Amino acid sequence: MKKLLLSLMLFTIVMGARAGNPPDEGMWLPMFVERLNYVDMQKMGLKLTPQEIYDINNSSLKDAIVNLGNFCTAEVVSDKGLLLTNHHCAYDAIQTHSSIEHDYLTDGFWARSLEEELPNEGLSVSFLVKMDDVTRIVTEKLTPEMSESERNATISKIVSDLKNEMSEDGRYTVSVKSFYNGNEFYRFVYEIYTDIRLVGAPPSSIGKFGGDTDNWMWPRHTGDFSMFRVYSGPDGKPAAYAKENIPLKPKHFLKISVDGVEREDFAMIWGYPGSTDRYMTSWGIQATLNEINPAIINVGGAILDIMKADMDRDDKVRIQYASNYAGLANFWKNKIGESRGLKRLNVYEKKRAIENELSEWINADEQRRERYGNIFNDLAEVEAALSAKNYNKKLWYLSISFFGSQMMNFPMQAQGIINILKTDLKGEALQEQLAPFYAMGEEQFKDYNPATEQKIVAKILELYKRDIPANELPDIFNYIDKKFKGDVNRFAEKLFETSVLATRQNYEAFLAKPSLKTFEKDLAY
Repeated sequence: MKKLLLSLMLFTIVMGARAGNPPDEGMWLPMFVERLNYVDMQKMGLKLTPQEIYDINNSSLKDAIVNLGNFCTAEVVSDKGLLLTNHHCAYDAIQTHSSIEHDYLTDGFWARSLEEELPNEGLSVSFLVKMDDVTRIVTEKLTPEMSESERNATISKIVSDLKNEMSEDGRYTVSVKSFYNGNEFYRFVYEIYTDIRLVGAPPSSIGKFGGDTDNWMWPRHTGDFSMFRVYSGPDGKPAAYAKENIPLKPKHFLKISVDGVEREDFAMIWGYPGSTDRYMTSWGIQATLNEINPAIINVGGAILDIMKADMDRDDKVRIQYASNYAGLANFWKNKIGESRGLKRLNVYEKKRAIENELSEWINADEQRRERYGNIFNDLAEVEAALSAKNYNKKLWYLSISFFGSQMMNFPMQAQGIINILKTDLKGEALQEQLAPFYAMGEEQFKDYNPATEQKIVAKILELYKRDIPANELPDIFNYIDKKFKGDVNRFAEKLFETSVLATRQNYEAFLAKPSLKTFEKDLAY
């Protein structure tokens, strides 16, 4: 899944074949359920009261639907903090705990006791405490005369104040999110637990049945589930991982029915969805179809081919790259389907029709024409300028490169070393400042195969050089032309042979005897 909004949405979908009960694919905030659509859902078969769905003073359904890691939804299904979520949501955790000796990706994992449950550093679960509409508080301080920077600065200050007044000295994490491109603002208050342990997951033959072939295809036949458990401190409050922590006693949990369902039973989906591009302009649709998605598909597919070949040859590499491969493959295939869907549904033409209708409405009134009359010309000019400079292609070639290559990311993460080496620190004082970068190296090289990374870097350079006009190429290509006669494979070979950032051995040797001159001359920097 892509990056997620921290806002909680409520979707309702009625499952059934009757023409009179088509799915209602709307999207609502739970705080508005009684006001906006509760009566309609009652007619469809909902038996819960509005208070049983969302209540800030008593336990309710909102307390059992949680945000897992800011990238997935999970459900509390027991009075001991047991969570149910998707297999793909746990895939990174499963991969992290896997090895050739304990291949949980292939064989699955089930803890037979609390003691066998596996901790997951960095994973969190967010429980929604409350939400409220703060639109008026934010927008009443904004004026049409403000520049974009002034508007953003004003919003930032207001949002900071809104967060502080609800955090209770750090007990809660508060976010304020804009909706409809800054026309509405909502505040979300969360209690976040960070001791989350893996309880169980089926083998990938069940949890990923159908693999990449079936991904984004329906109907699905995948046992896409896994289980975690939330732990609290002995006092029931959030706490960092510790052996003395206890399973969370939740405010509310879902009871699993074994009775099954009947045709046309009421069903609704509640969760933390990803972002939407529903309001993209026709120019944005054009850029997506002609520039952005082709770049993602082209570079992403090439990287996946390299990963897959090495993963098939070596079980260690298969386990190391399983999560990275799955994440990139998911995004890559999504963009293939997105492009097909946009074309099949004539989305560009429909967007143009909406824009033409809006343009007529604007031009029918002098005040509207004065205020909004140039918006479509401005949009067209901006998109034309971006296209002329191959902006989207270059941006997404690099973005997917950073997504798919650990080596491409590392120089940015490690650049803080430069600032430390520019100081007068020596000996133990210098090593003390470099300590976080030792830890960074452990994380970087844990699931890293230099031979695979070298092939990926060479392929990225090859595609970039082939597809971007020569006069728009960065200076590194002049260096490759001069020193390696344009051979990106020879350059990549030299890079991985000499760069202090390319292998664990080189990196650790450099940190032991750091040199500013060496780092600044590094091919990867």
